[in-house]
Formats: sequence, C-alpha cells, structure tokens
Amino acid sequence: MYGNAYIDPNEKANSIVAGEDPEKLTEFETRISKGEKIEPKDWMPKEYRKQLIRMIEQHAHSEIIGALPEGTWITRAPGFQRKLALMAKVQDEVGHAQLLYSAAETLGKSREAMINDLITGKSKYSNVFNYPAFEWADACIIAWLIDAGAIINQVANAKGSYGPYCRALDRICTEESFHLKYGHDAVVTLATGTPYQRNMVQEALTRWWPPIMHFFGPSDKISQHTEILMKWKVKMASNDDMRQQYLNMYVPKIWDLGLTLPDPNLKKNEETGKWEYTEPDWDEFKRVINGDGPCNAERLAVRRNSEERGRWVREALKTADTKYIVPLA
Repeated sequence: MYGNAYIDPNEKANSIVAGEDPEKLTEFETRISKGEKIEPKDWMPKEYRKQLIRMIEQHAHSEIIGALPEGTWITRAPGFQRKLALMAKVQDEVGHAQLLYSAAETLGKSREAMINDLITGKSKYSNVFNYPAFEWADACIIAWLIDAGAIINQVANAKGSYGPYCRALDRICTEESFHLKYGHDAVVTLATGTPYQRNMVQEALTRWWPPIMHFFGPSDKISQHTEILMKWKVKMASNDDMRQQYLNMYVPKIWDLGLTLPDPNLKKNEETGKWEYTEPDWDEFKRVINGDGPCNAERLAVRRNSEERGRWVREALKTADTKYIVPLA
C-alpha cells in the first residue's frame, strides 16, 4: 500500500520500462542476473541510468555536506591526535565525494551540473547531515554510528551492477572502516570517562537517534521503485532490511557501553529475530529532505560560498597553458 491506493508491482514495473527495446532489455537483465557489471558504454534502460545518477549524485552530495558538521570540530577536538585524526577523516569524506562525482559523470551528467543542483537545492542529500553538532560528543556519534550506517549501505551496494560505482565503493568502504574505528574509540573514551563525559555522549546519542533511524530511508511499505531497482541491482537491500542489519549490529554495542536509546519500544523479537521499534517520524524526514531541517540553509550556504570563492581557481585552470602543468606521477 502507498497512501490509500494499491499499486500493482507489475503495473509499476511495466510503466518504468515502457518504450525500451524488449530484446535489449532482456539481454541487459540477463547480464545482471549472471552477476556481470554494466559499464558506461553499455546499453542500459533510461530508468536505470536516471536512478543511478540520482543515487550516486546524492551519495556524493552527502559526503560533501557530511564533512561540514565534523569539520567545525577540527580546531576544537580534544588533543592534537584527535585533531589530526578528524582532519584526515574530513579530508577522506571530501575525497569520497570526488570519486562519486566521477562515477556519476560516466552516466552523462557533468560535475558542474551536479554541484549547481546541490547549491540551488534541487538535488537532495542524506537527511542526517542537516542536524547540528553542538558538542564534541556529537562529532564522535557521527563518526561511529552514522558512518556505521553508511558502511552497511555501501558494502551492500558495492556488490551492485554498475561497474564505476562499485569500484568507487570498494575504495570508500576501506577508508570508512578506519573512520568507524576512530569513531568507536572516541565514543568508548567518553562513555568510560568522567561523569560529565558520559553524560555528554549520552545526550548526543539521544539527539542523534531519530535521524539515525531515518538514515536508511522510508519503510519498504512506502518506498517507491524498490522492487525494480533491486532486480537491476541498483539497490542490493531494502531500506527495512538494512535498518534491521544496523540494529542487530550496533544496538548491542551501544548497550554494552551502558548507554540508553530513546525508544521504549526498542527490543528484539526472539521469535522472529527482528527488532521492533517505534516507527520513525517520516513527516519530519520529508520536511528535512525538502529543506526544512535545523541546518539545511546553513549547510547549503557554506557550500554556495565555497563554490563562489573557488570560482577564480576553476577559471584560471581553464585558461592555463597546459604545457606548464606538471603531471602527477
């Protein structure tokens, strides 16, 4: 059910592939079913290309915007080692965005168009990065529990069907695994520290839990196109399945630290093996995604300002005499 109207899955799939060459479509789907990778010059359905651009572009935007709440803590992180580690992490996130923009460009959309769609608010990015990082503990929760969610999503999609995206994700996941260890260490340090530190990390966890539950997207009951996208291996797992995997992996770790979660209904059903929880506020999710979150305007303003301030560099490169540019080894 979606809203109050039933949408037949076959009708939905038929509308998505309407107008495609049946023979080419069959060959395309056969290749995917065999586990082959689709490459940029291969034939692909229009909807496949469209959804990949949307997903990869949004992923790239999320990496760029996701660096902002953590980046504000580089100069305030406790101790030189934490500052260095956080600086390296933020640099990695921006690098991930560049890899992803490159992957999306192979599908026909220019990087300039993607950046323009970001700063004008046309393109979306993960809702979770529109919340403020008030305390050092917020940056620690982001580094551990939000990066943990990202890894679950990215490890799954690295097994997808589009070659350039999968190869980018392989590299990104390797680096994200270090981010996860860094975040876990920072949270453990606070959770086992002074009463003030413990209280700070508990408050941060309480603040971030609702956005974390939004992270994997709407329930499968209301998510659109999931069936055909999974058939084409654009998505490798449903939103609810990834959320269950996340809860299974990280709720016990959180509880082991003696921290509590702000959901009295959160428990594992021993019969089904599934986690039960209070349904996230999807109205809030939609508001934030559509630009009405606590930090939407602030985050985009930073990116818009950065884009404008860097314009002279891009223009200089366009007019530079390339014979004086030394290639990197």
